[in-house]
Amino acid sequence: MAEIPGLDVGRLRTYLDAVAPQFSGELSATLIAGGRSNLTYFIANRDLQYVLRRPPLGHVLTTAHDMVREYRVISALSGSEVPVPVAILLCEDESVIGAPFYLMSKVDGTVYRTKESTALLSAGDARKVSYKLVDTLALLHGVDPVSVGLENFGKVNGFLERQSSRWQKQLASSKSREIKGINELATGLDRAIPTTKSTGVLHGDYRLDNCIIDADMRLAGIVDWEMSTLGDCLSDVGLFVVYWNGVPGDDSPINGGISLERGFPSALDLLERYAVRTGSDLNRINWYIAFGYFKLAVILEGIHFRFSNGQTVGTGFAEIGNWVAPLVAAGLEALGNDGVGK
Repeated sequence: MAEIPGLDVGRLRTYLDAVAPQFSGELSATLIAGGRSNLTYFIANRDLQYVLRRPPLGHVLTTAHDMVREYRVISALSGSEVPVPVAILLCEDESVIGAPFYLMSKVDGTVYRTKESTALLSAGDARKVSYKLVDTLALLHGVDPVSVGLENFGKVNGFLERQSSRWQKQLASSKSREIKGINELATGLDRAIPTTKSTGVLHGDYRLDNCIIDADMRLAGIVDWEMSTLGDCLSDVGLFVVYWNGVPGDDSPINGGISLERGFPSALDLLERYAVRTGSDLNRINWYIAFGYFKLAVILEGIHFRFSNGQTVGTGFAEIGNWVAPLVAAGLEALGNDGVGK
């Protein structure tokens, strides 16, 4: 077998032979394209197919890329209405493949992450998928953390203040160049932090291409829970809008091929639907959108840093650094539209 970056298949096979005989035998492995942070692989033996997740190859930011965290949240949500893969096995022993990892079930369906893939959807299907996305986000935020064993999954008090500080520290850890306006955006966000009105389980990176859609346009599974926690539900919503709208005038794939011309509803339509489903007050949503732009800019700057240092693998990384400045500019514009943030 050809070498698979970040995965020693021989050592994995030996480990599975010992702890999970159902996965033993000759293994095949394929790196799944599209992810921009943690590495994801399809793993198969003669009888089974499943998915393995591990952290990036280097420059792992503090509290990010936590395999235990991902495994815990999908395990906890497995009995809820929120669709998640089945958590199968967690390995914290870094000697096996060089990093902690976990296995989960393979969810059948399609990931829509490009304009070419979303072009295959009819206008009706685009609307159906969109409304299912926002309805499922509302379902997630309605989950009682205590009822699923996640009451200690994060601290809700002071959540936004800690998030602002955390992402500024993440930026400092990854920053290798000057980024116009990013300090102004960080300062402006700090000065206008809203009062949290609704808390719950957060995905932390909720978007179309972190969801698997089945043939009936139902949401079959939500993946990539590496930034999940407990906190202010509108932080999930703000980042969801960022991904939905992308950056005006930019051809980057940030919004995964979403466009009104293809039948997708507007972000405003989805915000109104979320508000009806949850009873949320969205008067300060522009602050959360601005924070979403800042958070995504920091994430992409970290990926740019790792790629520049040869510490991540996969396709599509070479241009990521070019998306950071437009995200910062969009964040400043959104913050300017927040009445308190002016």
